[in-house]
Amino acid sequence: MRNTRQLFTDLSDDTRSVKPSYYFMMRSLLHSRIDTGLVSNRGVDDEDVNVYLAHLLQAFSDPGYLQEAQSYLHRYDHEVFDRLTKSSDARLKYRIYKTNADFLLVSVGVIDNPTQTLLAGPGSAESTHRGREWQPTEEATLGRGRTYYQFAYSYSQMVNRGNPAVSEVLHKLSRGFDKYIRILAHLRGEYLDIIQELSRGEVYHLERSVNQETEREQLQQSQDAFLDAYAVYRRDDNDVHRARLEQAAEAVRKLDPDFSFRMELIEDTESPQEGMTGTD
Repeated sequence: MRNTRQLFTDLSDDTRSVKPSYYFMMRSLLHSRIDTGLVSNRGVDDEDVNVYLAHLLQAFSDPGYLQEAQSYLHRYDHEVFDRLTKSSDARLKYRIYKTNADFLLVSVGVIDNPTQTLLAGPGSAESTHRGREWQPTEEATLGRGRTYYQFAYSYSQMVNRGNPAVSEVLHKLSRGFDKYIRILAHLRGEYLDIIQELSRGEVYHLERSVNQETEREQLQQSQDAFLDAYAVYRRDDNDVHRARLEQAAEAVRKLDPDFSFRMELIEDTESPQEGMTGTD
């Protein structure tokens, strides 16, 4: 893990020291465990799980990790099982189960979205359609996470014999999946400040304001292109330049219905404003 690539400034430290983002994730995780009463090493020695989770949270800020994970991710159980039945590679099966379990853990605990919208961009046709088609129950989601980590643990024992510590962590995540979801859910609100999903009305107004700004910029560009075409036409009023000027005028008209332009009115004028009307 390239800890030094993502840095943050600790504002709670008077020295304003810059530290690896892993430090922030680990600190937030430990505080969340204390806040929820689900402290480390109570009933099971799970400090190694803290290390795993802090690295996992940091990994989600690394585009390289997300791109690599895409090849192992599947939204539905049947998609996972269909792919697994076509392979006898224990290492591939381990990666598939582990990656899907990790993303489910983060999707539910941090993103608060059991449908794993992370696998398809928010607002995409797939996420919108399938999200309405099927919404898993909370128990089904938790059961799925526990099962994925249990299978990942089983295959890990085959492929990670030289590093049994990883297998131990996956086994603990399977058995304590519900608990770690609660810890991450607390971390989400208290330390990551991730807000709830915007309402439809809020999304509508946000999209409208963005669209209005985009349209304003497009209109400005079209008006500039029209003035450039007019200047070229005034220097050399041949048929080609005339056609380009009319096309430029039509482009402005599509964006500004109040815009009016007539070629015959500018034949004997010195500026395009004398032959057109419209908004600024």
